Amino acid sequence: MKIEVLKENLKTGLGIAEKAISGKNLSLPILDNVLINTEENFLNLNSTDLETAIRVWILVKILKPGKVAVPVKFLSSFVSLLPNEKIVLEEKKQGLYIECKNFKNQIQGVNPEEFPLIPEFKNAEFLLLDNQNFCQGLMQVVDVASPSQSRPEISGICFVFSKNSAKIVATDSFRLAEKSITLETPVKKEVSFILPQKPARELINILGNKEGKIKIYFSPNQIMFESPMKEVVHPEIQIISRLIEGEYPNYEEIVPKKFKTHVVVKRDEFISQVKAASLFSGKTNEIKIKVKAETKEMEISAQDADIGEGHSVLPAKIEGESIEAAFNHKFLVDGLLNIKGSEVIFNFSKEDGPSVLKPVGDASYLYVVMPIKSV
Repeated sequence: MKIEVLKENLKTGLGIAEKAISGKNLSLPILDNVLINTEENFLNLNSTDLETAIRVWILVKILKPGKVAVPVKFLSSFVSLLPNEKIVLEEKKQGLYIECKNFKNQIQGVNPEEFPLIPEFKNAEFLLLDNQNFCQGLMQVVDVASPSQSRPEISGICFVFSKNSAKIVATDSFRLAEKSITLETPVKKEVSFILPQKPARELINILGNKEGKIKIYFSPNQIMFESPMKEVVHPEIQIISRLIEGEYPNYEEIVPKKFKTHVVVKRDEFISQVKAASLFSGKTNEIKIKVKAETKEMEISAQDADIGEGHSVLPAKIEGESIEAAFNHKFLVDGLLNIKGSEVIFNFSKEDGPSVLKPVGDASYLYVVMPIKSV
């Protein structure tokens, strides 16, 4: 193999490919490497940790076809230090020779034939979505999921595509976030799957700022997200992941349908007051919310024997009864930060029941949070 490539293009491609690498793989050191091979007019970079795989294509000048496998993090770090010039990459005896202006270097590689096979999705069904809408929606729920060995299904993000909408859901059993996205083209049949949290985060990191469409390919146990090139009709990035087996909880059962108290407050003021109260919450992370229907205000407080106590009052539009509940301040802030808009609705079902946060005028997002205990 021998190719010519621009430094910036190679640096960008390697930066994406190395995101699949989870660290030093003592049992399978081949997984610390990137498989580099030529395909027509493209250089193809492949990386995997056996759970998630990433493939990146770069337009290059191919002088001689071939392939090589070398440590991806080392190669990425080295390439970032090279001048912004044309780079010549050449494979010789499983090593990668790199020439760029005043640099001549050789990186020892491994046998590329030992690199794991990455799943193909030929003739697989796919959906086409607006990439930024998809990634922004995923961003609003991805951090809610939490690793669980006893309930692996809630470790991931649940996707449900039905008719002309897609729902993206995550829960850790203490809180739940749901984002709905309108599809440009209705799906022919309902599709659902559970994506692990790690590749979900990488989707946001890698594709979050890209304009255009994203293709989602399905198979029974795997899924692939594909972003196309702008210059030619060809994939630029593919992110492939295994799916979590099992059935996602019927979360709609825990979303309250009726509410005892309906509150509307300014989002930024609410966040500030919750954060201020949290400083007095100590190790319990507990803050108390007291809704006062008579005075149209919401009191936020916390206390700790070693720290002291804090109180603040927030003007609010209130319908229904006065109510009190205690919450984990971190869970409240997480939900509020993912709400877009200047005002937020805070609905209470009962003192010890789930409450719902959602933006005013936007029915596409809701955040359910359980109280710590009855006050």
